[in-house]
Order: sequence, then C-alpha cells, then structure tokens
Amino acid sequence: MARRPPLPLPALVEDAVLAANQAFYDAFAGRDIAAMEAIWSREGPVACLHPGWNPLTDRDEIVAAWTAILRNPEAPDVVCESAVALMLGGDTAMVICHERVGGALLACTNLFRLEQGAWRMVLHQAGPVGEEPPTRDEEPPPPHRMH
Repeated sequence: MARRPPLPLPALVEDAVLAANQAFYDAFAGRDIAAMEAIWSREGPVACLHPGWNPLTDRDEIVAAWTAILRNPEAPDVVCESAVALMLGGDTAMVICHERVGGALLACTNLFRLEQGAWRMVLHQAGPVGEEPPTRDEEPPPPHRMH
C-alpha cells in the first residue's frame, strides 16, 4: 500500500505550528526553563533525541535534561533555519528544519500535537548533517545511499 505524502498546512495552522516551533528555539536562546517546560506535551507520549544521547521518553526526564542544558553557561547558542511545517493528521504537525549549534549543522525534526488549542511538542530529534542544505534556488543533491 502506497503511503500518502504529508499534507501542506492551511496558512493559519502553518503559522501557529511555526510559531510553536519558534517558541521552542526562543526558550533555548533565552535560557527560559519555564517556557521550555511549557512547550512540551503533557497529554501523551513524548520523546527527545539529543545528538549523542540515548533517547529520552519520559516528560520529567526531558524537562530535567533541558533544565541542565539551559543552566549550563557553556551551552552553545542554537539557531533554527529553513523551517518547513507539514500536517500529519488533524491534530499532529511536523516541522523539519536545520539547527546551527556552535559550528555544527544539524537536521532536526520537531513533532507537535494540538492540545487544548495550543501546539505542544511531542518529539525533538536532531542529528549531524555532512553538507550545507541547498538554497531555495539550487537543485537538491541526489539522495545518499543508506548503508
């Protein structure tokens, strides 16, 4: 059975999902623990996969990990680039983006679920990228073969 591609979001929903995604990065940039805690879902499963870490699947563990990161004066700045929102279902949306973390470039997936009228994060996953993403005017490179 063929899979359907993700659906584009209606403009108002897309704006709301991208705003929730930006709130996540604003919380990081502002070292705002309360804002980081507030963006994460309270109503269902959650997961966070930091590069080089084992997956975290308990909300309290995730909030504790972010608290430790945000309190660390050595934590690098993180900048979100090229965010694109896609609808996965009526109450679930995904943002694909790049993160600049110090000198590293990461590809990132942030998954959000609509809860009581607000988009809340249920997944943050980031991993290293070996090349710069194409600009909007460039052709994307051919896909890499997986080993």
